[in-house]
Amino acid sequence: MSTFSRRLKEARKAAGISQEQLGIEAGIEPASASARMNQYEKDKHVPNPEMVRQIAGVLGLPASYFYSEDDDEARLLAAFHRMSEEEKARVLRSVLGG
Repeated sequence: MSTFSRRLKEARKAAGISQEQLGIEAGIEPASASARMNQYEKDKHVPNPEMVRQIAGVLGLPASYFYSEDDDEARLLAAFHRMSEEEKARVLRSVLGG
């Protein structure tokens, strides 16, 4: 199983939505939404970058989250993405200085 498919399944389950619901909200035709999401989670097909952005948007995550091979890095990406602009600036100042 690829990093993408594993993270996709984990994120969808954490959000508490079905494959069908995620697919529909990401803009996939309702008749094929569940099957396509299942194929992505089973690593049978890989979505194009635009679809990854749409899926990420539905789940409230950055697209980069799905490709990070390090679990801690992925958690940081998700947490940073969900911060307000002010919080992000504060974190960056703290980490990078200035």
